[in-house]
Amino acid sequence: MTPSSHRDGQQDFDFEIGSWKTQVKRLVHPLSGSHAWATYEGTSVVRKIWDGRANLVELEADGPSGHLELLSLRLYNPDAHQWSLNVASSKGGALGVPTVGGFSNGRGEFVDQEIFNGRAILVRFVISDIKPDSCHFEQAFSADGGKTWEVNWIATDTRMTSS
Repeated sequence: MTPSSHRDGQQDFDFEIGSWKTQVKRLVHPLSGSHAWATYEGTSVVRKIWDGRANLVELEADGPSGHLELLSLRLYNPDAHQWSLNVASSKGGALGVPTVGGFSNGRGEFVDQEIFNGRAILVRFVISDIKPDSCHFEQAFSADGGKTWEVNWIATDTRMTSS
């Protein structure tokens, strides 16, 4: 496939523009053998920037384990036909390592390498089950080069209807 025949993916996140009710499950201690999950409920607001070549996500949720405030800046690289997902927590105040990837057959997959508890791991973020009024997100870690994955973040978003 020549570069000019690549599909332009700059509109890939258009399905998500708007306000969403979100339900989040977070594995409390990833890659430790723990099976303790924290649950949260809240909202996620997604705004289109630069005519769709970027978007900004603000997620705010509460649960028995506390309060989450996350910001995701998603940037489209038209030369690579890929997206980078850059996430920050209000507690950390800095962008993390971007996960990079794209959409194929109605599914988004984004990967990066990070240091977690002193060791290099792979991080995979998947967007799936995309429907007009709902979508599903999962993040997973791999400490063995991608042979096995442990899901540590699950979110299901449902579009909020305006009244």
